[in-house]
Amino acid sequence: MSAPHQRTARRSTRPVRLALAALGVTVLAVPANAYAGAPTHPASHRVVTATSQVAAATGLDDPAKKEIAMQLVSSAENSSLNWKAQYKYIEDIGDGRGYTAGIIGFCSGTGDMLDLVELYTQRKPGNVLAKYLPALRDVDGTDSHDGLDPDFTKDWAGAASDTVFKQAQNDERDRVYFDPAVSRGKADGLGTLGQFAYYDAIVMHGDGDDSTSFSAIRERALAEAEPPARGGDEVTYLNAFLDARVWAMQQEEAHSDTTRVDTAQRVFLDNGNLNLDPPLDWKVYGDSYHIG
Repeated sequence: MSAPHQRTARRSTRPVRLALAALGVTVLAVPANAYAGAPTHPASHRVVTATSQVAAATGLDDPAKKEIAMQLVSSAENSSLNWKAQYKYIEDIGDGRGYTAGIIGFCSGTGDMLDLVELYTQRKPGNVLAKYLPALRDVDGTDSHDGLDPDFTKDWAGAASDTVFKQAQNDERDRVYFDPAVSRGKADGLGTLGQFAYYDAIVMHGDGDDSTSFSAIRERALAEAEPPARGGDEVTYLNAFLDARVWAMQQEEAHSDTTRVDTAQRVFLDNGNLNLDPPLDWKVYGDSYHIG
């Protein structure tokens, strides 16, 4: 019997400009009117948005490898390789972050769900979720459903049939999580597997100034090994990063099952598959998955 699956959700929320010159990453400024009327959030609850100086798709951003990344994350987040079936997903998993929903686990309590619905409304005013924007601003930072129940989950599922909403989910996933992870991975000289390890960490932990955020995990790894960009060995560094990731996961009960690292990413690393080339075989929560 496999362990019961629990959908994960990160702490981090809205984008903030951080100094990343040391990483060789250029940070995108958020237009001043992009979130008109939206509240500000503590720095510890924000996510870095960045673009790589390397524009070409030479790693995880290669379309075929990106598809693999989506399936790998979905195996851990949804116990399924069918990540495209998750646009309509929504539930409160009892982790203190309100509703968790969509292809990457946007949360009503951490601000990225608010960002998503704001983007959707910019692109399609009057959509079925637009009326919840005041409530989403009010509950941000809490696990409250005030102003969302009883119809928010039904309306979310209904919106998921709209191609505009699906594209908005794709774009927010990329802007807030995927693109920054790939950019940082490339800046550290990592190949496709390393870039994925960064992406999976940002998906779960977000980025901020707490001890289990992505940046803290990376700093913990850097204390043990140098990345290739600094002359270090890639395998040695990635083992240090995954060790730091496991430590961070064990600090929170909701993330304490570390199989998405132990019997997935670590398997690829031990096999020397730094390019994430199929066939890929791994397990999460005891369930087996294959990409041919």
